[in-house]
Parts: sequence; C-alpha cells; structure tokens
Amino acid sequence: MMRERADALIVANELLFLAHRTRIVDLVAKSRLPATYSRREWAEAGGLMSYGPSFRDSFRRAAAYVDKILKGAKPADLPVEQPTKLELVINLKTAKELGLAIPPLLLLRADQVIE
Repeated sequence: MMRERADALIVANELLFLAHRTRIVDLVAKSRLPATYSRREWAEAGGLMSYGPSFRDSFRRAAAYVDKILKGAKPADLPVEQPTKLELVINLKTAKELGLAIPPLLLLRADQVIE
C-alpha cells in the first residue's frame, strides 16, 4: 500500500481478516491510511469506520426463521432474505489521530460514534 501510495483502504468482509483485525488495524494505523471496514468490530478495534449489515439484527431475524421451522415450515419454502439494517460506526479517536475531520452530518447519521 505504501509503495503504491494508496490514499485509503477498504477491507473486505472476510473471516480470515476479521480473525486478525487487531493486527491489521495496527498496520493500517502505522501507515496512516484512512480505512473503512464492513463490520463494527473493526471500528471497535481502532479502525476509522465501518459500514455494513447489523449482525445483531440478522441473528434476531434468524430466530424468527428457526421459530417457523420448529412450527412445521419447510426450510426450502422460506424466502432467502438480505440484511435489511445497515449500521455505520465511526471511531473519532482514530479520526483525530489521522488528522481527519468527520463532517457533522455524517456523525449525526452514525449508529455509533466511538470517542
């Protein structure tokens, strides 16, 4: 990234990356790159921001599916659903360390702001 002079980084939603998120966030911080991630755990680990599906909401919705199946519905008859709730998490501490000012409107739209 440094050799190619990247201006920013988007980290894909990959479980292997998630397992090493602390190390990746530290490497990104050392390179002083703003980065965005797809899960809230990344912002909680020190990443600049995350935007992606709310897994808490997805698990709640999955419980409704389990309930339908336990009541006799055939899994093959149930529709496949996409995530319906996305969440934006912004880490202001990281933004300050990078010298970035997050626009107030974006902060207002965030589901969580980490200070």
